[in-house]
Amino acid sequence: MTVAARTLTEQEQRERRVWFRARWERGVAFNRHCRIRVTRWDADAVEIVLPYAESLSAHEDVFHGGVISALIDTAGAGAVIAGHDFTHGSRLSTVSMSVQYLAPARGQEAVAHARCVRRGRRLHFADVDVLTDGRLCARGQVVVSISGERPGVGGPIDPLDPPDPLDHFAPIDSLTEE
Repeated sequence: MTVAARTLTEQEQRERRVWFRARWERGVAFNRHCRIRVTRWDADAVEIVLPYAESLSAHEDVFHGGVISALIDTAGAGAVIAGHDFTHGSRLSTVSMSVQYLAPARGQEAVAHARCVRRGRRLHFADVDVLTDGRLCARGQVVVSISGERPGVGGPIDPLDPPDPLDHFAPIDSLTEE
């Protein structure tokens, strides 16, 4: 038995888009930990800024590749949901992702530019470029599935707290016993 999708008004659609934008920055613990900022969020594109932190590095002054791939995933999924028709659901998950590292990700911040390039019934495709110091350092493609309703959509989102200076990985030296 299938359940008919609920028709949403334009106002309800806008409210969900606003809610998801706030969730991207404040409601996802990993995103909060990384201190990402959403600087653009609309149906055409999403831009997400990730400030450099030593806890996100692979080498001195270079973002870790896994952090860059997480940024690609976050921005790509954001680009899909920012222009999504919520009558088709709100529970999203990444199905696949490919990343091409083009240069070391050096800089004070990594900026991801993402856009949804194809919307399907359940599967949606996004292209993402990541720049550091104005230069392209990585490119990715993200495939996202959206089906069903995500619990809590529209509910309160914790306020964005200032970063906790103690909420970073402990240096390896501090883990050894004396």
